[in-house]
Amino acid sequence: MEEKELQIIDQSAKVFMRLGIRSVNMDDIAQHLRISKKTLYQFVKDKNELVSRVVGHICSHHNTCITEICEHGFNAIDESFEITKFVASQVGELHPSIHFDLEKYHPEAWALLQSTEREDIYKCVTGNMQKGVKEGLYREDLNIDVVARIYISRFDVTFDGELFPKEKYRFNEVIWELFRYHIRGIASDKGQKYLIKKVKKEHTVK
Repeated sequence: MEEKELQIIDQSAKVFMRLGIRSVNMDDIAQHLRISKKTLYQFVKDKNELVSRVVGHICSHHNTCITEICEHGFNAIDESFEITKFVASQVGELHPSIHFDLEKYHPEAWALLQSTEREDIYKCVTGNMQKGVKEGLYREDLNIDVVARIYISRFDVTFDGELFPKEKYRFNEVIWELFRYHIRGIASDKGQKYLIKKVKKEHTVK
């Protein structure tokens, strides 16, 4: 992807994340990017393609950032904490209608998001649990495959606007509760003690 094209996709992603998808048309995108609509259409044929390109770009960015965290050499709980911190920062920037707009108006982009994110989350959570078991921080009797799939289903639910209406819940707070719920469920006695110390050290998990 050439620099100009990458810049357009990246900036379009920021517009969608801030304002939502359905409420933004191609004229709005061109105006926010300070380019002509003709220039915009040199890179994408329509809004649907732009949304799909944006979703692919975001998934790739998330995967790259999480891979970098995993390469840092943290223990399993610290690694999960840092990944959750990254995810919470990303989720906190999302317009609340993003997932609804994708699912209803851009099914191809929605399917791409679902398949890619689920695959990436499964790989990440599975690798983290394998590490945690080796370190003695997670229980040895974990059914890693099953727990990873349960985690994915719980993660999906955090974006359910009916279950967690935006007027009452903040996405990033729900994500942090999922982190604590998950770790407490899989941690060994050693891991439970480490988690308590970790939370106290951080003062508060937000």
